Amino acid sequence: MKATLSTPTKPKLSLGKRLGFTILYLILGVVAIFQIYPLVWLFMFSLKSNQEVFGLSPFALPQDPQWANYAKAWTQGNISLYFFNSVWITVVAVVLTVILASFVTFAITRMYWKLNKLVLGLFMVGLMIPIHSTLIPLFDFYNKLNLIDNPISIILSYTAFNLPLTIMILLGFYQTLPREIEEAAVMDGCSIHRIFFQITLPMTAPVISTTVIINMIYNWNEFVFVNTFISSDKWKTLTVGIQNFIGQYLTDWGAIGATLMISIVPILVAFLLLSNRIVEGIAAGSVKG
Repeated sequence: MKATLSTPTKPKLSLGKRLGFTILYLILGVVAIFQIYPLVWLFMFSLKSNQEVFGLSPFALPQDPQWANYAKAWTQGNISLYFFNSVWITVVAVVLTVILASFVTFAITRMYWKLNKLVLGLFMVGLMIPIHSTLIPLFDFYNKLNLIDNPISIILSYTAFNLPLTIMILLGFYQTLPREIEEAAVMDGCSIHRIFFQITLPMTAPVISTTVIINMIYNWNEFVFVNTFISSDKWKTLTVGIQNFIGQYLTDWGAIGATLMISIVPILVAFLLLSNRIVEGIAAGSVKG
């Protein structure tokens, strides 16, 4: 007799479970439509002229798509410069925040010193400080250092306000890392710097990806600090550059919509490509074991 291997069959779902999944998918589909529709509406809005914006229904399609709004936003609105400023300021602030947060988290979780709990508490207090309550003290501080209308003031503000949340996310992941690898490295004569850069830091790649995405989204969309500390066009970012199309007597609404679409697309693409990292990094650090 020949022995045959039987393939396992998938258990059939009961009628109640299938109905439940159907209802769940319908609800998720409705939620997805409500989430995506604002982006579709903004894209249609960016293709309208001022006459269509005020003369047609807000839900009407553009009769004569004004693709020139994008060219006008990129050239006449100086959006190309603002786009470049948003990119490099965001990158520098994100890198600085993640590196400093990794240093702090490593020192708190891997080194034994008397004030580590106090230092951690001081960083966590930063989560409770409203941004708007610090604008006047920060403006006075940067003014004394001649950093007003200087991108350094923006980078320092982004780094300071993002550090507490970044440390909190890294902390849960660091506490799950096995100490045996680092202890073995110490026995082999590895220095603390090599342990951090060659052992610990590579192991935290998933959660670092999470913090990079979160910080990138915040820095890219931030408006208050740039509007307060930056006055010249040389250092403005996309979020503030939109005001160029708002005049005293005339506002180019189509160009504003095109600028908003240009500012949304990079962060939207990055989120779609790396969104799974957010769930992976948070889930990896949510369970201590």
